[in-house]
Amino acid sequence: MGGDGIDTRVVLLEPDTTRLKTNGDGLEDWIMRIYRLAAAAACGVLLMAQPLFAQQKEWIEYKNLEDHFAINTPGEPTVEKTMWTSEYDSKLPETIYRWQEGPNRYSVSVVDYSNDEAVYYANHHSDDFSAPAYWQIDILGSIQWAASQLYRLKPGVKVTFDNFHYINLVTGQQLSVINPDQTHSYVAIYLHENRLYILDATVARNAPAPIAFQQSLEFLDNDGKSIRYRTYYFDKLPEAKLGRRGAGQNTDPGAPPNGGAGGRGAGGGRGAGAPQ
Repeated sequence: MGGDGIDTRVVLLEPDTTRLKTNGDGLEDWIMRIYRLAAAAACGVLLMAQPLFAQQKEWIEYKNLEDHFAINTPGEPTVEKTMWTSEYDSKLPETIYRWQEGPNRYSVSVVDYSNDEAVYYANHHSDDFSAPAYWQIDILGSIQWAASQLYRLKPGVKVTFDNFHYINLVTGQQLSVINPDQTHSYVAIYLHENRLYILDATVARNAPAPIAFQQSLEFLDNDGKSIRYRTYYFDKLPEAKLGRRGAGQNTDPGAPPNGGAGGRGAGGGRGAGAPQ
């Protein structure tokens, strides 16, 4: 009872125990019909949502000891073995790991450049391109070569971001592009221990950036443990095995015969300075 003589008590009615006393219980029947309609609507929403839920996969930390990387992915990948053509026409082993989650596609491509010296010389280039500098340039320029061939120069692709990047202090390149079908691809490319890693996450036009995939890459040692560096990592070329000394070792035999115009720059790449 309130101070002004007004009854302020609140009565809580529990639907399962309280009967609403109305003329012919019509109000109770009406409320029960509303309950049934609401329940049916909720079931309909769940049934319509089942295809969407079915597309969602559990994300895991996928580890690959053969190619020495780990990354967060929607389940296990499909795997394709193929060959990669380098800037100087070396055919190198490439493994492509792919994932699909609804309209979104994810992939990690790993190209093994560690034997590029032998592959390069097996191509029997002309004498002008026999210097060790060229197979070394082939490796050192692999990030930019992949970025250009797969994205920058691809017809109908609009590059919206293209810059230096690093992950766990391993240096590389990051790109964002809009594809002809208006999907967005978020790309990261790194060169670690003479393996080229190409990450591609292609998502629907209005989907958020796939950070869970793109920022989770780790490089693994031979024991499968994550590698951590104290300073920026730049790839170290493999040691020459064919008895020739390469560029950067203060030897004339290793330098390009045209005074260093090989690779990108004046006369480099696949222009006038491309190997024959």
